[in-house]
Amino acid sequence: MAKFLEYVPGDSFLHRMNPSVKLVCAVLFAIACFVTSNLAFLTAMLAIAVALALACGLRRETAGLMKAVFAFSLILAVVLLLTTPTGTPLVTLPWGFIGTGSLLAALTAIVRLEAAAIPLFLVFYVTRMSDITNSAVKQLHVPYKYAFTFTSTVHFIPVFMNDMAGIMEAQTARGVAFDGSIVQKVRLMMPLCVPLLVSSVRKTNSAAIAAEVRGFNLRTRQSGYKDYPLHTVDYLAMALCALLLAASIALVVLG
Repeated sequence: MAKFLEYVPGDSFLHRMNPSVKLVCAVLFAIACFVTSNLAFLTAMLAIAVALALACGLRRETAGLMKAVFAFSLILAVVLLLTTPTGTPLVTLPWGFIGTGSLLAALTAIVRLEAAAIPLFLVFYVTRMSDITNSAVKQLHVPYKYAFTFTSTVHFIPVFMNDMAGIMEAQTARGVAFDGSIVQKVRLMMPLCVPLLVSSVRKTNSAAIAAEVRGFNLRTRQSGYKDYPLHTVDYLAMALCALLLAASIALVVLG
C-alpha cells in the first residue's frame, strides 16, 4: 500500500494520460460536483470517481481517502442538520427542527465532498510530482515558482505525517499512551507540534538551499527537456469532463 499522496507506478490509462489534462479534468470534475445539489447526479459522479480509482488498482488508497473525507464531511453534515430547518419536521430543537430537507442537505454534502475529493487526490497517486510541475509550466503556462511551490507543498504533506508518526512512536516507547479519548489524544499531541515544527523548518530550509543550488531562479518554460504530447484519450477525457460540468449547470438552470 502506498503512503499518502505517494506516486503509485502503473500502466492504467490514467497513468498514461497527460499530467496537465489529468489536473484540469480533476478540477472540472470537482467544480461539477459543487455546482449542483442534485443527489442522483452526485451519486453518479461518486460512482465514476470510485470506478476510476479501481481501474488504477488503488482500492486501498481510495478506501483510506474516503474514510478520511467522510470523517470531515460528517462534521459538516451535523452542522447542516442543526442549522437547515427545511422539509417535513422530524425532530424539534430549541432553535428550530431537523426535517427531511435537513437530512437531504447533510447527505448531499457527504456525497459531494467524497465525489470531488477522489479525482483530485487520484491525480497525485497516478502522476509523478515532477511531471505535474513541468507539464503545468510548459502547457498551462503556470510560472515555475508557483508550480514548484504547489507540488512541494503536496510533497511535504506525507513527509510531515511520517515525522509525526515517528515522534509519536518515540513518545509511546517512553510510556506515553495515545489510546484514550479524542480529547486526551489532542492534549497529548499538542506538545509534539514543537519538535514537528523544528523538523519541518529544517527540511524546508534544506529544500530551499538545494533548489537555489540547482538554479531555481533560472528556470523557464524551455528549461524542461521532456515533452507531454496530447493523445486521443486526453481529448476524450477533457470532453467528458466538460460535458459533466455542462450537465451539472443544466441541472441548476432547469431545476
